[in-house]
Amino acid sequence: MQSIDHLATSRYARMRWNTPLSEEHASLLLQRLDVRPGSRVLDLGCGWGELLLRAVAAGGVGGPVATRGVGVDTDDAALARGRRLAAGRSLNRHVAFVMGEAAAWHEPADRVLCVGSAHAFGGTGAALDALATVVRPGGRLLFGEGFWERPPSGEAEQIFGAEVTDLAGLVEAARGRGWRVLHLSTADQREWDDFESTWLAGRQEWLLTYPEDPRAAEVRAELDDRLRQYVTVYRGMLGLAYLVLGR
Repeated sequence: MQSIDHLATSRYARMRWNTPLSEEHASLLLQRLDVRPGSRVLDLGCGWGELLLRAVAAGGVGGPVATRGVGVDTDDAALARGRRLAAGRSLNRHVAFVMGEAAAWHEPADRVLCVGSAHAFGGTGAALDALATVVRPGGRLLFGEGFWERPPSGEAEQIFGAEVTDLAGLVEAARGRGWRVLHLSTADQREWDDFESTWLAGRQEWLLTYPEDPRAAEVRAELDDRLRQYVTVYRGMLGLAYLVLGR
């Protein structure tokens, strides 16, 4: 019997989704996404697809025309978690999780999600251009992307890259490419703190349980560095915008 690597399974164990987003905020975004019965929903860079599963469920799977979804990602462990979640909610017949590059996907859908995955396309502008080809006419896109809440420090810019812009620049990038902004909201500080804390929490708990593991020193250093960066470099500086866009 194969032993379980508790360190590997702890990485995202305490996270609901891999983005700063509360339950209330997620419900609002799904309302604005307006998934209709029989829609096809696509999540590019889906991770384990929690938001995708909720979008499909919101569209309805019990009527004569069922909503269906596809999640695409390169993380095999995350996809496996998504399949388990789908099975646990009796959605496995309605949602498929596919191993693949987000930028290589070309089959269109009525509702598309791309949250925190613009880097897979080569950046914000390239993502907005590419996503226009997979959103069906009359469809909607939920696009989640980072922006600067205030001018970045050199260290923050080094971590997140020079392409990150302010909120006005992000909105203009969408508008200038023919998208209409149907809804705009941003992650608040509590959502960010919860996201950063839960990103660390699974492995923090692992450290407390297995302090003598040979990997403990390396894990401790990684987590301490991430916490330092968040608290001293980009907390209150990096924002996350959620745009529901139409064409």
